[in-house]
Amino acid sequence: MNIFSAIKPSHAVRALVTLCVALILSGCTRGMSDLHDWVAQEKAKKGAPIQPLPVIKTFETFKYEDQDKRDPFSPSTTELQSNASTSGPRPDANRAQQPLEKFALDSLKMVGTLGAGSSMEVLVKDPGGVIHRVHTGEYMGQNYGHVTAISESSIDLVELVSNGNGGWMERPASIALDEK
Repeated sequence: MNIFSAIKPSHAVRALVTLCVALILSGCTRGMSDLHDWVAQEKAKKGAPIQPLPVIKTFETFKYEDQDKRDPFSPSTTELQSNASTSGPRPDANRAQQPLEKFALDSLKMVGTLGAGSSMEVLVKDPGGVIHRVHTGEYMGQNYGHVTAISESSIDLVELVSNGNGGWMERPASIALDEK
């Protein structure tokens, strides 16, 4: 009887694979002394010198004392006069914000009306899908939109928008009944 005939083929394959793995791993055990030597040599080298920080230049300040020339960094007298004017509409800072003022006017939809005549209410749907009852005199939209009139087909508002000069101007707006 032969030694190899007594070993099952699966055991022979297992023994061969184990022998191959042992041979491969034996090549990796040489050591890392050459790596440690190289790292020590690299650390011993001197690095390039660091460049000094540049000197910060100081600039001379200049005062605009000449009356014929205007200081370009201060507002002109006409800008000061237009900003100082208190005439015209202004948002009411003391008024509590109403729920529909959180949303842009174009994101609100009129979905119906309730009642008739002076007691008419409008149903307005916000972007979250919540339906609100709105009466004349209430506010909606992010530009201080004041509801001035309600009809079966639309809501009329007056918004306060910035005029670009520090003041405010009124702008009419409306929301029509959503026919969908």
